[in-house]
Parts: sequence; C-alpha cells; structure tokens
Amino acid sequence: MPLDSLLKLLWLAVIFITLSGVAMGRLPGLAMNRATICLVGATVLVLTGAISRASAYQAIDMDTIVLLLAMMVINVHLRHAGFFQWAARWTLSQSMAPPGILAGLMLVSGLLSALFLNDTVVLALTPLVVAVARGAGLPPVPFLMGLAVSANIGSVATIIGNPQNMLIGIASGISYQRFLAVLAPVALGGVVIAWCVLALLYRQAWQSPARPVKTDPVAAPPSAPCTTMPPRQNLLRKSLVATMLLLFSLLAGVPVALAALGAAALLLITRHMPPEQVFREMDWGLLVFFASLFVVTGAVESIGLSGWLLHALGVEHHLDIPSLTITGAILSNLVSNVPAVLLLRPVVVQAPAPEMAWLTLAMATTFAGNLTLLGSVANLIVAESARTQGVLLSFRAYLVAGVPITLLTLIWGDIWLIFL
Repeated sequence: MPLDSLLKLLWLAVIFITLSGVAMGRLPGLAMNRATICLVGATVLVLTGAISRASAYQAIDMDTIVLLLAMMVINVHLRHAGFFQWAARWTLSQSMAPPGILAGLMLVSGLLSALFLNDTVVLALTPLVVAVARGAGLPPVPFLMGLAVSANIGSVATIIGNPQNMLIGIASGISYQRFLAVLAPVALGGVVIAWCVLALLYRQAWQSPARPVKTDPVAAPPSAPCTTMPPRQNLLRKSLVATMLLLFSLLAGVPVALAALGAAALLLITRHMPPEQVFREMDWGLLVFFASLFVVTGAVESIGLSGWLLHALGVEHHLDIPSLTITGAILSNLVSNVPAVLLLRPVVVQAPAPEMAWLTLAMATTFAGNLTLLGSVANLIVAESARTQGVLLSFRAYLVAGVPITLLTLIWGDIWLIFL
C-alpha cells in the first residue's frame, strides 16, 4: 500500500480515536481525560504531517482561549467570596411548596449560568442543593435534575454562558447584545418548559409536606469544600464590581475577550487572595482541551475529512433552521458539543443567513446536552458531586426527564428562531 494511503489511514484512525475519546470522556484501559486525549491526538497529527506546525498554531483561536482564561479567574473569585452559595441558599430557604422551590432554583441556576460558566455554577451549587433538600425532607434527585438542565438551558442566553457559545461568539462576530436579544427568550422559555416537565414527572414525590429549611444565608453543608466559608464581604464587593464592569463593557460593544480579560485583571490586583490560590483552582485542563481540539479539527479540515463528514450528514444543502438544529443536536451527542461546533463551522459560514445559522447552532448544541447524563460536562459534575454526598442520579432517571426536555426545548428554540 502506498505511503500516502497508509498516512491517511493513520490520520483517520487518530481522529476517530480522539473524537471517540472526547465523546466518552476516556479511553478504555487508559488513565486519560478529554484534555490529554485531545493533546495526544493533536500532537500525533502534527508529527505525522496531517497539519503543519504553523497551521496548527494558526488553528488555535486565541480570543476563545483568553475568554475562557478570564472567566475562570472571575469565577474563582466569586466562588471564594461565597456568591454562588449565598444566591442559591437564599433561594432554597424561601417558604414555598416543593414545585416553587424547584422553580426558584432553576431560575437562579439559569441566570447564573448565563452570566458565568455553567460548569462552575453546578460545581458550587450541587452539594448545597443536596443538603437543603435533605434538610427539608425532600428527595434530592428532582432538584439535582432541575439544577443540571436549567444550568445548560440558561447558559444559551449569552456568549459567556458556556464554552461552545464562546467559540460561536468569537467565530461569528455576533455582538453580545445581539446574542442576548435573540437567545435570552429561548433560554427563559426553555427553563419554563423544563420546570413543567419535572414538576409533572415528580409530582408524586412531593405529596408529603416539606420541613422548614434553616434560613442562615451563609451557612453551608460541611461536606462541600468550597461552601464552608461564609461570604467574604470585601472580596464579594470587588468581584461584583468587576462583574458589573464586565457586563457594562459587553453591552457597550467592547470585544468579548478583551472585556473579560479587563475584569479578570482588576480582580488580580489584590492584597488578600494569593495568585497561587487563584491559578491552582483554575481548570487548566479545559484550556489544553480547547487548544488541542482546535488543532484536531484543523487537521480534519486540512485532510478534507470535514467535507466528507458534512456530506454524509446531508447538511451541506440543508442550511435551514430545523435541519441545522437536528444536525447540531445529533452531532453534539456523538462527539460532544464543542467538537460539533468546530466541525460544523465550515458549512455555517457559507449559509445564506450565517448569523441565524450560528445562533441556531448555539441553541441546538446547548439544548442537546440535556438529552442524556453524558450529554454535557455540567450533568456529569452534578451526578459525580451528588454521588460523593450519597445521592445517586442514575443514567435512567436522567434519561426519563432529559428526553422530553430536550425535544420540547429544541422545538421551542426552532419556533422562536423561525419567528424571528
């Protein structure tokens, strides 16, 4: 067999293994996560000539990397200030029936996830939700489901809500204001739909009255490593000021990455919080994952595989909103949402209405994450964190609610975008 053919087979094998590992989050028999799988795959593709080193560097979108880095800095400060825990505990301590508590939790989770990375929100709130539900004599699973799905749904509202939105916002050039104006109603309607589904599914579990919950706004469950501290007032004020400046900058039209970096830089001017502590708690693996994934998808385009894949999916000639929604949702559950966005990028830029195509892709790839427990990192964080608290959120339990929520929210998103 000619050398060229052998190389192409090698490239196909490396890309297939890499994307499969990203979808599963691991490779059988190996202690590797998504970041290391992607980094090794990207390295092999560069070493074997699938993509040149110069092209690999050019494939990495530094604005996206900078935006992720800056948002991590902001989130670490808000978490240490106790902001996420305070907001959730205040919501959960209100005297309401269980469906009302669920509604309040989902609204807060959705709002926080629109302003900050949804993964950070669920990481901070899951132990608190479990503790408060137990304290009220209520089953934790419905509230964990509400937390997970609303974090995913709420994150669709803004460019900074989740990693795939960041990627789409940078690649498309859509302003923060435009993104918010189009997709905030989609997020709000999606949270309402998800609440209706959960309230209906779990109505039998809420027949017994809930016990009163202690309303101490700063107390937190002892098992939660990041929630044991009361809010630090000075740090909280400074973090909220930086966040407000970020939002004002975004609404004023400042480039997203630059606005986020400015807010992060303000927080790093400090007398109290050691920078080592900030950097230690940042998710460097996510940055490695993104940078490596840019290289892998660059190689996919370089060897012509993206064109074949898009042709196989039949999306090349069907760039309307329903077709893009279906393709984005399917691809997100096959290879995960961020790779799906990168793989669909070449065809979206050629759409007759590229802005609406990008917004459709943001909606579809985000809502598709609610289909199964493995559909998004936020889901896995909720399940794993709950497991450490002795609560099982099973694949089947998630699927029962995830399927109708995903289908109904995707339909709602399509109706809204087609109406626009």
